[in-house]
Amino acid sequence: MACIYCLRAQEGTVTGKLADSLQRPLDGATVLLLAGKDTLVKTTVSNDVGLFAFEKLKNGTYRISISMTGFSKYTGPAITINEAHQSLDIGTLTLSRQSAALQGVTVTAQKPMVERKIDRTVVNVEAMTSAAGSTAMDVLEKSPGVSVDQNGTISLKGKSGVVVFIDDKPTYLSGADLESYLRSLPSSSIDQIELMTNPPAKYDAAGGAGVINIRTKRTRIKGFNGTLNTAYTQGKYAKTNNSFNANYRNNKLNAFGTLTYNHAENFSDLDINRYFKNPDGSRNYDFLQHTYIHPSNGAATAKIGADYYATAKTTYGIVLTGVTRDGSRNNDNASRILGAGFALDSTIVAHNTQDNRFRNGGINANFRHQYTKGGPELTADLDYINYHTGNIQVFNNETYLASGALSNKDRLDGNLPASINIYSAKMDYSHPFKSGLKMEGGIKTSHTETDNVANYFSTVNNVTTPDYNKTNHFLYKETIHAVYLNASRDYKRWSMQLGLRVEHTISDGKQLGNAMKPDSAFKRTYTSLFPTAYLSYKLDSAGNHVLVLDYGRRINRPYYQDLNPFISPLDKFTYYVGNPFLQPAYTHNVELSYSYKSLITLTASYSRTTNSTNETIEIVNGTYYSRPGNIGTSITKSLSLQANLPVTKWFTLNLYTELTNIHSISDFYTGPLDTKGTFWFVQPNCQFKLGKGWNAQVDGVYQTDLTNNQFIILKRGRINAGLSKKLSSAFTLRANVNDILYTSVNRGIINNLANTEANWRNANDSRTVTLALSWRFGKAISDQRKHVGAGAQSEQSRVKD
Repeated sequence: MACIYCLRAQEGTVTGKLADSLQRPLDGATVLLLAGKDTLVKTTVSNDVGLFAFEKLKNGTYRISISMTGFSKYTGPAITINEAHQSLDIGTLTLSRQSAALQGVTVTAQKPMVERKIDRTVVNVEAMTSAAGSTAMDVLEKSPGVSVDQNGTISLKGKSGVVVFIDDKPTYLSGADLESYLRSLPSSSIDQIELMTNPPAKYDAAGGAGVINIRTKRTRIKGFNGTLNTAYTQGKYAKTNNSFNANYRNNKLNAFGTLTYNHAENFSDLDINRYFKNPDGSRNYDFLQHTYIHPSNGAATAKIGADYYATAKTTYGIVLTGVTRDGSRNNDNASRILGAGFALDSTIVAHNTQDNRFRNGGINANFRHQYTKGGPELTADLDYINYHTGNIQVFNNETYLASGALSNKDRLDGNLPASINIYSAKMDYSHPFKSGLKMEGGIKTSHTETDNVANYFSTVNNVTTPDYNKTNHFLYKETIHAVYLNASRDYKRWSMQLGLRVEHTISDGKQLGNAMKPDSAFKRTYTSLFPTAYLSYKLDSAGNHVLVLDYGRRINRPYYQDLNPFISPLDKFTYYVGNPFLQPAYTHNVELSYSYKSLITLTASYSRTTNSTNETIEIVNGTYYSRPGNIGTSITKSLSLQANLPVTKWFTLNLYTELTNIHSISDFYTGPLDTKGTFWFVQPNCQFKLGKGWNAQVDGVYQTDLTNNQFIILKRGRINAGLSKKLSSAFTLRANVNDILYTSVNRGIINNLANTEANWRNANDSRTVTLALSWRFGKAISDQRKHVGAGAQSEQSRVKD
């Protein structure tokens, strides 16, 4: 179609007005700006006099699509933006009423599953068919460059040390506890996932490998509107994921809320084999351990809030959040000790149980004032977040001789309550200048207090006594003051962004003594600078070929409980130990990327981390100790390709693949550690439009052997498939199968052990079938504002239950 309206501008503006057949203005119509093959670029709504506008548009050809309940859909002619600095007013567009009222609004344009921006990659969860009925963790595992190990540790582009946010608030969780939380959050409550390997200075500097921000859904429409999602999953055990999202807006008040409920049972079939040697290298004995773990959890989350539009320029908001989770964990453990000639020496049988409780509540008060339209803006946030956790443990151990006779029986009981309180305040100011320069600055203060108690009691021969070797009480306080300044500007072909963040940290830890152990304490104070830089260059005037160079310095502070010098048993021969001597880790990240029409992005990256915090394994007298430790230097080099290719009208290929080399150098328990290895990771996602409301998806992931510090993670992969049917404008039915071939099994080798070789294998309930139903109700009219700037942003990612 020929271009009817043409606009020549570096940053174009398109305006218009909507009216009905009687020329009455239409308030609240959904206006979409489309590019290419109906790819959604921007969306807005008409105001009370029918006006709409799109600003800061890049060079290219666009179309406008308009939808409103009771009116026929409108799609306009092509709009071309090129290099002259002009604005375009396309005048009044008249929408025709339909002969019969619609049940809802159907928008045929759909966001791509993956979008690439200058400082982040955005995953649109709604476009991921195989994510239906799953959880936040499942969606993360299917996101480009994200992987999760058997301990629940999340890595981004092969690097651990990722900070996970929920709606710009950190989760304050790590490891298995973070995994449990994310598996309790239904995917139906998630709008987008943002992957940032090098966030700008506005973000907290925490997260050496970057930041993953999970944005939950919030209906942005007038009147009472919402969505209801329910899903049933069957593997070996059953799971359910349910969510309800609602919004009510009238005049100056906008109220919103989300409720979710999740129930899940799982299993972990774990083998850990340890082969002990004599000092001369000859075989000593083997310790073969098999554990079947059966966790069961029920979790509910709630989020309610309101925005009050005091004026067109000033908004006040409040958000309340809460999480409750109760669960149990049964471990059946059998360990065989094989002596000379591989003959059975003895068997240890353990029946262990855990009952855990997790409570989280938070409140955010926020303020936003825009001095002029498109001009300076001031925002402020106050946050309070509280966690209460409890864990009741019972360890029953029985030792049998080779003959089968019982030789020893003991019991260990543990009671581990903990609480965390986090206070945060921040203020941000942005000021765009007529020259095109935009300045941003802000300050933030956060204070965290943790209180962890571990009470253990040992029972031998029916006599119970306190176990002071494991009992402890740990108190920790941390205050972080931060200030940042950020500047950005776009030129004809060049774009730049420079930032600097300064953070001053004061930490204070104290371990209270007991009858056998004296008090101990530590205190640290340090100030760090975190520069960031982005430089973008368009190789051609149309901006089809773009180069981006970025740099950033990041920090990984130790998780709060990792600093606690406690000893926690996993079983009689396996312990987790804290480390009060952990130092913060610092990372330098550099990336150079080339992008073609935002369809293909090729990236070369380099990072260097000092004092990287990683799990380390030490074996002492046959007992297995897992503790966090600082690895001297870790260097990661990576080459990655990300593509979003509309191959045909009915087939789109999303592909992510990377080749990464990791080199770690450090002093270690057994002497110098120097490991290196290169692995390949590929993650294809094929989406099919089958017509008549049917869509299908086939996706998978494969990773070769990965060497990282003390561990070699052996190759693994999985294939998933999904199918969806739009039953009506309100109802959508989805079904999917995950890990079809049951190949997502974690296997690995542990190196650098004193006179010991070790390996493990861990399989879980990964092959599942899901059926999900989604119901949308209400009038689809977009809201004005969504608050995403909560102040407690880095502290939450460092909490363990």
